Amino acid sequence: MLYKFKSKATGDLIMLEPNGRRVLEIIGKDAGPKGIILPDEMPGAISALEAAIAKEEKEQEALAAEAKAKGEVARGLADNVSLRQRAVPFVDMLKRASSAGKEVVWGV
Repeated sequence: MLYKFKSKATGDLIMLEPNGRRVLEIIGKDAGPKGIILPDEMPGAISALEAAIAKEEKEQEALAAEAKAKGEVARGLADNVSLRQRAVPFVDMLKRASSAGKEVVWGV
């Protein structure tokens, strides 16, 4: 399944199901086949995503420091696509839609 996020303030944003589901769960939305994010919900959604990104980056830094302290090579860190890379286009969409007072919908 794909999530196709739409707003009258931006172009469409398509995410694969696991990535779209994760982003929606972070912002506290039901990851069902249809949904809406209202403009008044967007500042909280943006804050939640930014906090989750910061948390993931802090965890990755801790893992890298731990591996370095053990004299090991931190495996998989560079190979993974981070939450930041996945979520930044969505955060941008939310910011632009919020500024324009338009909702973001999916599955419609």
